[in-house]
Amino acid sequence: MKNILITGCSRGIGHEIAKEFAKHEDVQILAVSRNNAGLEKLKKVFSTLKINSTIHTLSIDLLDKNSINKIMNVVELNFNNQLDGIIHNAGFLIKKPFTEITQDELLDSFRINCYAPFLLTQKLIPFFSENAHVVSISSMGGVQGSKKFPGLSAYSTSKATLITLTECLAEEFKSTDFIFNCLALGAVNTEMLNKAFPGYNAPVSSSDMGGFIVDFFFNGRKYFNGQVIPVSLTTP
Repeated sequence: MKNILITGCSRGIGHEIAKEFAKHEDVQILAVSRNNAGLEKLKKVFSTLKINSTIHTLSIDLLDKNSINKIMNVVELNFNNQLDGIIHNAGFLIKKPFTEITQDELLDSFRINCYAPFLLTQKLIPFFSENAHVVSISSMGGVQGSKKFPGLSAYSTSKATLITLTECLAEEFKSTDFIFNCLALGAVNTEMLNKAFPGYNAPVSSSDMGGFIVDFFFNGRKYFNGQVIPVSLTTP
């Protein structure tokens, strides 16, 4: 049984990642999100399947300092103190002119896009199985030298930090069998993309991207460690 934590599961790519995992045998998911309604939809998907997959849901705000302890409690009680991987998918996007971004908005961007993955990984390392794979979902906007867009300074810089964190963890834990990779996504049809670029129709669906990410989780660890991999047909 593979035990996997996914953050940001109530909608968009995270929702599709969890649904894709549900198609696999012997998978146990901990799906985390602030939006309980989206988590309830996921539970219904799992309940209709006839295969040996299980979902646990936890409606929490990753900005809450107690959220990590609540996740650890689930891992201890339901996952037999073992975690085979994390997909850091939760994201926070604010689109505003640079001079109008508030301190709170900037802090929230970094807390969700970088601090939460940092602290979650740090606290959950003791639960990692021998071949644990941590996949962080970043953005092409965080990749050095990529095209940048007005209004996304907080989002892109915080996602760039997540990229650097991945590279650092792969180096720090290279004496173990833990694997850390980062997928830098381009345009995908999600509510977040529509918020940033209203009316833009991306060529990739959240369902297709969810399938790619799950496949990468299982197979990417065989070929990559500490890598930042662009997954992009287009950026707006």
